[in-house]
Amino acid sequence: MPNIEAIQSALRQQKLDAWLFYDILHRDPIAYRVLGLDHVLAKRRWFYLIPAKGSPRKLVHRIEAGTLDSLPGDKMLYAAGEELEKNLKKLIGRTKKVAMQYSPKNSIPYVSLVDAGTVELIRAQGCKVVTSADLIQQFEAVWTPAQLDSHRAAGRAIDAITQAAFSEAARRVSAGESFTEFDLQQWIVAQFRAQGVVSDSPPIVAVGPHSGNPHYEPLEQGSSQVRRGDLLLLDIWAKTPAPDSVYYDITWTGFLGAKPPEKCAKVFSIVRDARDAAVQFVLQNVAAGRAIEGWQVDRAAREVIRKAGFAKYFVHRTGHNIGQEVHGTGANMDSLETRDTRRIIPHTCFSVEPGIYLPEFGVRSEVNVYISDGKAEVTGAVQAELLKLLA
Repeated sequence: MPNIEAIQSALRQQKLDAWLFYDILHRDPIAYRVLGLDHVLAKRRWFYLIPAKGSPRKLVHRIEAGTLDSLPGDKMLYAAGEELEKNLKKLIGRTKKVAMQYSPKNSIPYVSLVDAGTVELIRAQGCKVVTSADLIQQFEAVWTPAQLDSHRAAGRAIDAITQAAFSEAARRVSAGESFTEFDLQQWIVAQFRAQGVVSDSPPIVAVGPHSGNPHYEPLEQGSSQVRRGDLLLLDIWAKTPAPDSVYYDITWTGFLGAKPPEKCAKVFSIVRDARDAAVQFVLQNVAAGRAIEGWQVDRAAREVIRKAGFAKYFVHRTGHNIGQEVHGTGANMDSLETRDTRRIIPHTCFSVEPGIYLPEFGVRSEVNVYISDGKAEVTGAVQAELLKLLA
């Protein structure tokens, strides 16, 4: 059940008349999570309007009349298209400025889930449609104390699994075993089961040129052999299986040898410094009580890499919001792919993960940063040096 009073208070603070939820065929998962509609799959359009003042209103199809019965508010029905438009006008009423899962010019695509035609339909009622991005962050991305506990529990498991995976790779190389990126990935997946964590997809295990691909996926066929002298990148994310648990997501790199090549060590140090610059920017500003936006964090990291001469090799945003999905719906640390102007608010978490991706190898270093009231913290282990995995 959504906290209607809290949503209405937020609407008044943002000078909005209402938040209008709309869906068909589960195209907007945000709506279901915010409204607590866990077991609903509507094959017809439904609308749910929470006004800044007064009782919510809902509009559902006659053959799916019970779709929103778990939510408070007066219900209207429709069957024919003409009846839909007639009752939609009643649903909107005197609302003049309504938030929807929409983003002007798709500037924040992660929350832009309502189709253009439906936006046009609402505008035809004489209503201005604005983005719900800030509302989503407040009512979807904010963690409870239990969720923070779940993140820390997952972090303890993932930090241990990551170090164990590097040790396992070093052991196999030292023993002269033949194994691939996929083989090591599957070893990590088995550790997930043993440690009681789950993930939406397997981790990234990459060596050589594959580590220069930020979203490389090792497959059973075509994975590279892992050998002495390789740079090994591990990007691992998981959460506990408890309801509403949230993810922990990190990336570390190691060298399967005693002394990494100078270029590898140099690139790692630049990435590390970029990561640390972004983290320090967050820690200092939060402690000082200054508001910061996602794009500013990205800029702090990106400037370090630019000054080092590797700007064109840093091809993604610095970080993403973390929630029940590994890529959550709160503010992203992004001034490259988009310009995320959302404020970073208390009780949210995000990754900081700059990278440099060259044709021969790539380096990324990722930590998670949690914002509490007046304080920010990195929630797990932090890699200070490129790991030297063999004597």
